[in-house]
Amino acid sequence: MATEIKPLKTLLAQGALLAPGVFDALSALVAQQAGFEGLYLSGASIAYTRLGRSDVGLTTFPEVEDTLARITERVALPVIVDADTGFGNALNVKRTVRGFERAGAAMIQLEDQTFPKRCGHLDGKSVIPAGEMCGKLRAAVDARVSANTLILARTDAAAVEGLDAALERAERYLEAGADALFIEALRSLEQMETVCERFAGRVPLLANMVEGGKTPIQNAQTLTQLGFRIVIFPGGTARAVTHTLQGYYGCLHAHGTTAPWRDRMLDFDGINEVIGTPALMAESELYK
Repeated sequence: MATEIKPLKTLLAQGALLAPGVFDALSALVAQQAGFEGLYLSGASIAYTRLGRSDVGLTTFPEVEDTLARITERVALPVIVDADTGFGNALNVKRTVRGFERAGAAMIQLEDQTFPKRCGHLDGKSVIPAGEMCGKLRAAVDARVSANTLILARTDAAAVEGLDAALERAERYLEAGADALFIEALRSLEQMETVCERFAGRVPLLANMVEGGKTPIQNAQTLTQLGFRIVIFPGGTARAVTHTLQGYYGCLHAHGTTAPWRDRMLDFDGINEVIGTPALMAESELYK
């Protein structure tokens, strides 16, 4: 019997959520086994892993929807999914929200960048008019079927128009129906405190921790004390996996064998234990 997923609304009402970045069903499964209560499906990490490309708007709605569906089929945790700009205008946003909700999203993140968008910690971003973004958020709210499917509004305006403009946009996005706010690429603890002082008592706020990015890295406890209710480390998983693969492939190429790397990898039985092969084989016996 499948484990019941605790609604994200319930988790956020109980306290802050630390959500690691995932990019496929295997990374999601390992994160669940590590004890996390929620996951963040990173659009950047899908670009890195499925396309081997940068986070510059190359991923599409079907690629993200399929990845999300594979994850929610395998794990029993709420998933926050990065929907970039909604892949188009307000009508595209409606299609995106409907598709992601069917695929099991607990929260759908929409941002106010122009298209093609780029990673929030790259330079050279631009944003659409606030009114256009409000229309996209209203479309998202209208499109969802369940009130348990939350809409997260992200603004990248702090890097483009300044923090005050980003705060004003955030106010308008709340009025348009957003359930949570994500003010991207804050440059200092002081800016983070300013955001929390204004919004933390009214709506869940998301803090984005990107290793080497614009925002100073803090641990989840510190961010929770500031007032953030969702803390994500979205791309760290892909960066850690890439670093490991560089070492593994380099070792195999140099030695012609995996023997020097054996203490840093699972063996055949180990990987099968992680993915549940013994239980799957036992289940198959029920149908013989």
